[in-house]
Amino acid sequence: MTEITPGPNMGYLVALSLARGWRSGMAAVAGVALGLALLGLAVAFGFSLMSERFPAVTWLLRWGGVAYLFWLAWDAWRDPKPEAQGDVALSFRRGLITNLLNPKAAVFYVAVIPLFLTAPAPRDEVLILTAVFVVIATTIHAALVFGADAARQLLFQPKRERAIRRSAAVGMALVTTWFAWSVR
Repeated sequence: MTEITPGPNMGYLVALSLARGWRSGMAAVAGVALGLALLGLAVAFGFSLMSERFPAVTWLLRWGGVAYLFWLAWDAWRDPKPEAQGDVALSFRRGLITNLLNPKAAVFYVAVIPLFLTAPAPRDEVLILTAVFVVIATTIHAALVFGADAARQLLFQPKRERAIRRSAAVGMALVTTWFAWSVR
């Protein structure tokens, strides 16, 4: 039985939306959605076989993702550079990279999705389940972004901005630490 838990992407999306607003958050959601779709395509075209034959690939993705998420937490901790304040292209790239390096998403495709498929799984079934998963995850991520943006507008005052952003960064680092521990 699988357990649905908040992942590092959710923490990143909330932290980003709190710090930079819904436009940056939604750009990151688009990057995350593309990352989910690409992971689904990779599984549909044989990535799971490669990860079974070469465990180092999975290991590199897992620890590369953990390192990148810690870097994002550090970036959220620091005072934002004025030029990065509304850079939606940067938010999109970070969302995409965060999800491509998210071993939890890759494990979902390799370990959970096959439970819903016939064996051997036809490629079209994998692609349909990937599309369904991307739509559901994107809907949840968008709701988090808009919720964080609403909270931002209610809570943020210039005096509190740094404390709230840093609290979100600490939360993201804690989730990343838990994540690194749970997938070791």
